[in-house]
Amino acid sequence: MFGALSKKFTDVFSGLLGKKHLSEDNISDAVRQVRLALLDADVSYSIVKTFIKNVKEKALGSAVIKSVKPGEQFIKVIHDELVALMGEKEASLELPGKPAVIMLLGLQGAGKTTHAAKLAHYLTKKPHSKKPLLVACDLQRPAAVLQLKKLGELINVPVFSIEGETDPVKVAKASLKAAMELGADLLILDTAGRLHIDETLMDELERIKKATSPHEVLLVANAATGQDALKTASEFEKRIGLTGTILTMLDGDARAGAAISIKEVTGKPLKFEGIGEKVEDLQLFNPQSMADRILGMGDTINLVKKAQEHISEEDAKSLEKKMRNASFTYDDYLKQMQAFRKMGSIKGLMKMLPGIPGMDMSEFESSEEEFSKIECIILSMTQKEREEKNEIDHARAKRIAKGSGTTLEDVNKLKKSFKNTKKMFKNAPSKKMLEKFSKFGGF
Repeated sequence: MFGALSKKFTDVFSGLLGKKHLSEDNISDAVRQVRLALLDADVSYSIVKTFIKNVKEKALGSAVIKSVKPGEQFIKVIHDELVALMGEKEASLELPGKPAVIMLLGLQGAGKTTHAAKLAHYLTKKPHSKKPLLVACDLQRPAAVLQLKKLGELINVPVFSIEGETDPVKVAKASLKAAMELGADLLILDTAGRLHIDETLMDELERIKKATSPHEVLLVANAATGQDALKTASEFEKRIGLTGTILTMLDGDARAGAAISIKEVTGKPLKFEGIGEKVEDLQLFNPQSMADRILGMGDTINLVKKAQEHISEEDAKSLEKKMRNASFTYDDYLKQMQAFRKMGSIKGLMKMLPGIPGMDMSEFESSEEEFSKIECIILSMTQKEREEKNEIDHARAKRIAKGSGTTLEDVNKLKKSFKNTKKMFKNAPSKKMLEKFSKFGGF
């Protein structure tokens, strides 16, 4: 994501990091390169102009000139200005009603239906623990209702529709009563995609909004469309009124223009970002995290969130104790590895680490296969073998290899790796080492 922009920023910064001090000349040159990079990333000219003005003023300030590492301070100025431009902090959803109502709108093909399901899935989890009802108000696109029903089945969330109805306003009104009957405390309205110049459909949106009084009106915008997404956002804000935006397609080769500019254009926060095709691939938009990613600094904010979601505090403490005593077993190894895999692909997780973005990721493809192989080997062990109550001798290793569809060499390799890991913690269980492991979920 944002690979081209990140590389340009990296090139700018590398030219400054070796400087003993910053002068007006080298700051002007760096600022010029930043301006060109942002314009090439499809950030609007007016926003780039203001951004560059703020950066130059702060970069020429006494705090930077007197800095021990002025090059790093310049990076911080850029980072802080990006965060400020995108909204400073995560924006929360306002869902006070019973039922609360979220209305999704946007252009056709932006991903409203899939993100209605993603949002429903996200809000069923803690700390929200909502009981949502998806509402099929897209009666323009063929099979839109059927698509929403299939997604609802996938995430175990009911879908409200009226067979044969052609007026989405009537569907929206009826869903309020249906929510009360079903005990749902949240309605998510999936509306038809439309061009902002389509007066008939825009009028329909206004009537749906009037009929349901939504607490949140979220624009679903495709990040890959760049400036077009900003024009769309501006028009929807003027005509309908928004409370925020969901930016989709951020897992692809999107330009950064929409992510950087959309809050400034609409005056409303970017609340969520779609980062993949699966229903789980939706996360809160965090300006700090986005600035990190744009500048090629990884995404430790969301990496830690993923770890906390899949690894309980109790499990983490139990693992730390076992690591200190070097008493962890193959079962612990398996449990941590499975939790790690639930967080996403190794390749995807590695991209979230600082210093990794931009590196060749091909070597991590084999790591996925290796994880699967290790999982099969441990699952082919008996319970006593996993707990190390029975030593895995040559005969047992042959049986495990056959049962897991691997080779004797694979089993012996795991045994050796496991033994060396325990030896490492037994001989040098330093606090720093344990903290490093536990922060990202152990193994």
